Amino acid sequence: MLYRGAAARKPPRSAPEKDDMSTEDAKIKNIAGVIKKTVYRLLFSNESFSLCFFNLNGKIPWSEGYNVYKKRFILKAIESDLNFDRLPQGYGYRIDERAVEYPWLFSRLNDGFEYLLDAGSFLNFDYILSNSKMKNKKIFISTLAPESSSFWNKGISYIYEDLRRTCYRDALFDTIVCCSTLEHVGLDNTMLYTGDTEKNENKTRTYLNVISEFKRILKPGGRVFITVPYGKNLNFKWFQVFDGAMIDDAVKTFDGSSASISYFIYKNDGWSMCEKTAADGNEDFFDIHTSSKYYPDYLAFSRAIACVELKK
Repeated sequence: MLYRGAAARKPPRSAPEKDDMSTEDAKIKNIAGVIKKTVYRLLFSNESFSLCFFNLNGKIPWSEGYNVYKKRFILKAIESDLNFDRLPQGYGYRIDERAVEYPWLFSRLNDGFEYLLDAGSFLNFDYILSNSKMKNKKIFISTLAPESSSFWNKGISYIYEDLRRTCYRDALFDTIVCCSTLEHVGLDNTMLYTGDTEKNENKTRTYLNVISEFKRILKPGGRVFITVPYGKNLNFKWFQVFDGAMIDDAVKTFDGSSASISYFIYKNDGWSMCEKTAADGNEDFFDIHTSSKYYPDYLAFSRAIACVELKK
């Protein structure tokens, strides 16, 4: 016997199969994941929010907001009249060696027109290339492969090549910048910089070929600015640490009219200039790609660096 209206009603919907439930759950999770990533990206694209998060999170190097924190510090440092012999207490707190390299370099660059080679793409950032010292210069950037950012609109010329064999004519440049680059020459550059498998090498002495090239393409009286991680000679496969003998070999190979070397060390929560002997035994390096944990003082990368100025 049919109850009243039973014939008009649709039969009850059967419960979905287990596989259907799994598919629906997966779709919901995927949508939720996309929404979460989008919100996250929008929030952290705001520099103020990103910096606030970094500060509240304990200023952990390489955590979200670190690059904003570092950029703002560098911009301020470049414009400051720093005394490198006596940097302020806590200078560059929990920032890698860029806290020293950029202001050290900019304090020595000429203000006027010149042909400048950035060997290794150290300057290839909008906030760096927008600095007043970069104006009225003909800038070439030589690096292994194209990067995500390029600034042709600023008149920058990009050359993708091996620094051991450059394409430039003799005596072309007034200034060559090679900061945090020489330590990668002849090692495994496929980890971060290029997909060319031929650049997966272990030729630790070929950095001297770059030094010879620099002298060839530099004008008489021109200058080369070099920075490298410093301490005991250690090979991390994608970069190596320079020791005193390697610095000496670079200076001798260049064989210029003058050379000056400054050493900096990160200790007591800040960067300071130090004697060579204070950095000679350094073995501390934090590699964000391979290190399993931070040092107690949250060292961001190199414990010590050497900053070298060579004049032809």
